[in-house]
Formats: sequence, C-alpha cells, structure tokens
Amino acid sequence: MDQKPATIKEIAKRLSVSVSTVSRALHDHPSIGVKTKQQVRKIAKELNYEPNQAAISFKQGRTMTLGVILPNLGEEYFSIAINGIEDVATKNSYTVLIGQSHDDVEREEQIADTMRRHRVDGLIVSLAKTTKSFEHFKQLEKFKIPVVFFDRVPDQLDGAYTVSCNLENSSIDLVDWLVSKGHKQIGFIKGPDTLIHSKQRLNGYHEGLKKNNLKGEASLVVSTDLSRKKTEDAMQKLLALKNPPTAIIAFNDYVALDAIRYSRSQGLKINKDISFVSYANLPVTNYLDEPPIASVEQFPYQQAERATDILLRLIHSKGLDKTIPHKVILESKVVVNI
Repeated sequence: MDQKPATIKEIAKRLSVSVSTVSRALHDHPSIGVKTKQQVRKIAKELNYEPNQAAISFKQGRTMTLGVILPNLGEEYFSIAINGIEDVATKNSYTVLIGQSHDDVEREEQIADTMRRHRVDGLIVSLAKTTKSFEHFKQLEKFKIPVVFFDRVPDQLDGAYTVSCNLENSSIDLVDWLVSKGHKQIGFIKGPDTLIHSKQRLNGYHEGLKKNNLKGEASLVVSTDLSRKKTEDAMQKLLALKNPPTAIIAFNDYVALDAIRYSRSQGLKINKDISFVSYANLPVTNYLDEPPIASVEQFPYQQAERATDILLRLIHSKGLDKTIPHKVILESKVVVNI
C-alpha cells in the first residue's frame, strides 16, 4: 500500500510539540531554537514530509503556474518559443501548463477557460489564425489573470501587452535582396487577414516594390489559409499568369516548402526557374536540399522569453507597475541561406 504524505500534525505528535511550533521550525522562524529546528527537520526527513503546495498557494494567493496557448507545437517555431517560456518560468520556480489551439478559435476559448479554472497566475498567448474577437481574454481580467501576447498578437485590443517582431522592414529587405539578384517579377503569398503579421508582410512587400521602382501588380499577390491545399491553389494562380514570377515571397517556411513541393511537381527547377524566400528561418530547413534561399529570423525564443518576463512582472506587481511596456517590438532580420 502506498504511504500517504506525512503532515505537520504527525511531526508535531511525534515530538510532542504544537503544530505552530513545527510550522515555524520548518520556515526557520527566529523564535524557534536551533535544537528544536534540527529535531523537526530530522523527523520531517524520516517521514518524507513534503509541504502542502495547495495550502501554500492558497496562503500566497498564487499557484506558481503559468498557462500557455499556442497554435501548434508540431511547428518548430512554437517549440522553440516554449523553450524560452520554460527557461524563464523554471528560473522563477513556476510550472508551465500548455494548450494547443490548432488554429481553432473555439478551442482557444475552451483552453483559456480551462486555464482560468486551474487558477493559473497568468497566461501567455500566440493567437489562432481564426481569432477575431478577444472577449475570452478580456474575461480573465475579472479574475485578475494577466495576459501577454507574443508573435501572433491582437491588432486592436486596448491595453494589451504584446511582444512581436517588426516584419514590415524585413519584407522591404527581402524585396531589396531579390531585386539585387536580378528578380523583377516577384510574387507574394500572404497569410490570413486576421493575423497582423499578414498585413505587415504585405505592406513591406509593396514598399519594397515602390522603393525599387517596380509595379505592384495585384495578380502577383495570392492568399493561403496556411494549409497545403490553399498554398497549392495559390501557386497554381501564380504559375498560370502570362508573366509568372521568377521569385516568390511566402508567408513562412512551411508555406514555402509546400509551394516548393508544388512547383517541383510542375516540372520547375527550384532556385533556377523559380526561387523562394520566406519568414521564420526554421533550423530544419538547413537539412533540406532546396530550402528557401533566404528567410526572416523572427527570434521566437527571445519573443517568448521577453513575454514571460513581462508576465511575471505583471503578476508580482499585481498590475501596479506602470513601467512595464505594453508593446515590445523586436527587429527581425533577413538570413541568406545560399
């Protein structure tokens, strides 16, 4: 039969002292003598005593737990981000609960409510691609649970704490780099309009074309919902143009890989007949024979790390620290892979 965890009462009974004496001894209270403290610790060790974390949490008003909601841990980008969150959390003695929305807003809402019921001290979120309303996060304010968004952040949510990368400037840099390689017909595969980064990427693309005196043809911009099927449909449209693009800027590395796969199926030679650049700069692309020739580093570890730092500051200050920044924007950079 499994042994039940020892309690303070059992230690007190063994030593014939009060429960309060044992409690103070375990917390190294100065009112308790050295001999008594040693005796209490010796018996506690013999009985395999462990503090009642639930009781401690109740007394402190904290569970020492952070909730995290991400689109999909199957994506290397978010796995890297989790490392950043857990590293900061562990250093501060916090445990992390993780939920995946799988880009489904209803699932995101359910996870947020579950995190609330588990009484997490705070929540870190990267939004699902279908999220248009943020009411499920606003509701957490009533329970004094702070929320910090990173990477996929809300475009319009008053008072939100966000950490993200500047992708408009790096999009301009991508166009500059492609033009320097002789490309003038540059296609663009944009992501869901609900994601603020889709707009930033597209704005940078148009600014880059303008900067290089290239005409921004509407037919060169196509959309994907990030699924392989929609990406293939987008590529079909681009390749069917009278003057198809010689280079394409894809929403991220996963979209680029689906686009590369489709282009190859159409008999095109990658990086000869058509070239691809994208965003995320995932390490896995280093092992591919034909990766995107350039990708934008978005620093998922650093974004998540910074978001966790901000969340802990909000928790410890109970939202009263006015020096905590509401919006942190990191600079991304283009990484050339050839």
